[in-house]
Amino acid sequence: MADEAKTFMVEDARIIFRNFSGEPSQYNREGDRNFVVLLDRDVAKEMADDGWNIKTLPAREEGDEDQPMITVAVGYKNRPPIVTMIGSLSGIRTRMTEETVGVLDWADFESVDLIARGYDWEVNDKKGTKAYLQTMFVTIREDALQQKYAIPEGDNV
Repeated sequence: MADEAKTFMVEDARIIFRNFSGEPSQYNREGDRNFVVLLDRDVAKEMADDGWNIKTLPAREEGDEDQPMITVAVGYKNRPPIVTMIGSLSGIRTRMTEETVGVLDWADFESVDLIARGYDWEVNDKKGTKAYLQTMFVTIREDALQQKYAIPEGDNV
């Protein structure tokens, strides 16, 4: 029997540096879709001990502490993730595809729950576990017009 995949789950995740669209930047190659999840210190320590690629975001102001974080890749080549966007007022669920997931780069998140799976790698005597998005539910804040003109699932214009 195969080993169960290494995964982690974060509810009410704090997400930064979003690039669901895979746009190139000084920190990102074109086509690399990813985002960063901020982690609690204890969780980050456990994950680092398990081989996850945990990094640290330096403190912005004197007296603040550095913030543990992990980059989560959003890959569609081997095992596409299940990404669902939910309207905060309408409750309408939209399953995101490779073509539509980029809208999350600019959405106003109310809450994010996610599961990421690990991929163990080893190159030139270095090894670790890279995180890939498996499942994510994103509740976005809707304004009054988005709520007014929301189309219930199954209705077509």
